[in-house]
Amino acid sequence: MSPPERSVPELAVPDLVVPDLPGSDPGVPDLPGVLTADDVLATAASIAAAQEPSGAIPWFPGGETDPWDHVEAAMALDVGGRHREARLAYEWLRDTQHPGGGWASRYRLGAVTSPIEETHHSAYVAVGVRHHWLSTGDDAFLARMWPTVRRALDFAVAQQAPSGQVWWAVDPHGGADEQALVTGGSSVYQGLRAGIALAEQVGAPQPAWELAAGHLAHALRRHPDAFADKRRFSMDWYYPVLAGVVGGPSGHRHLRERWDEFVVAGLGARCVSDRPWVTGAETCELALASHAVGDDAAAAELVAAMQHLRHDDGSYWTGLVFTDGKRWPVECSTWTGAAVVLAVDALHGAHPRSRALSGLDLPATAEFSAGCPETAACAVAGT
Repeated sequence: MSPPERSVPELAVPDLVVPDLPGSDPGVPDLPGVLTADDVLATAASIAAAQEPSGAIPWFPGGETDPWDHVEAAMALDVGGRHREARLAYEWLRDTQHPGGGWASRYRLGAVTSPIEETHHSAYVAVGVRHHWLSTGDDAFLARMWPTVRRALDFAVAQQAPSGQVWWAVDPHGGADEQALVTGGSSVYQGLRAGIALAEQVGAPQPAWELAAGHLAHALRRHPDAFADKRRFSMDWYYPVLAGVVGGPSGHRHLRERWDEFVVAGLGARCVSDRPWVTGAETCELALASHAVGDDAAAAELVAAMQHLRHDDGSYWTGLVFTDGKRWPVECSTWTGAAVVLAVDALHGAHPRSRALSGLDLPATAEFSAGCPETAACAVAGT
């Protein structure tokens, strides 16, 4: 569904001013017995060290950059007090956004390596912009980034099917790839909730986003068959909880149903249920999901369990094949370090930004079934 035509209030967009800021912040979190504030600062520094002069944050120095992981890394920079570097990261997004609101899915050293535009990449920008604003209180930054957020979420909403799911990607030469993903859709929902909050903050309510979020939530909760079957992947299991699609006691039950299938005691969470491979990012995202439903003890245990991936400089190896004790892939990824930092910050819970990723500081969105081909059945199932 495409958003309706509407007037958008003009916002003053100031010139970018990037003052020199210290590399640390008194609000840097820790996780007692696991990571100190200095450990978190070291991880943030390892992410900053990979950032390119353009502001792009690749997976590792010289590697590819994708917009979703770029935003994840930018949020970790803010947690580490590196607000200048984080602003440069968002400025890169502003500079590289396509006129239609999306981004290429992969870049390397400024060149596009995959032109496909993924909807959850664009939606996640709203989560990051809101996180930076909560981190800094910088209203000028928000005014500058608002048009980018608006175009990004309009792009995602334009790819929504009548039955609520959002197509995962658009080929700039061939239109939408009409396949929907649980993880990607949950991330789009997360972005829409953040965008709705930003819209209220700048005085430009977006009812089309509210309607889209409600339709998407309905599809994710009531119609799993509308999405590609990727149940082998842990993200499809926990991301609906992390993104707020499934919350409270239902979210807790949802996680416990497959906990033993994915979690390896003392090592972390598998990326894929039938592979002997634990990954740091999935482990810490599962920790964030656990925190979102109030299970902080399990969340802290997960973050502690994956510390075997920590490298000497504070960066993190991506994963471990635990049957032979080998790290794979043999790389320290910025997005893995970012997931650690964000999980620690959520558990620390002392800053306004700490609840932003899970959306615990946002009101729940209404669920809408209009347009669903099985509306009557859904109404019965939802009672």
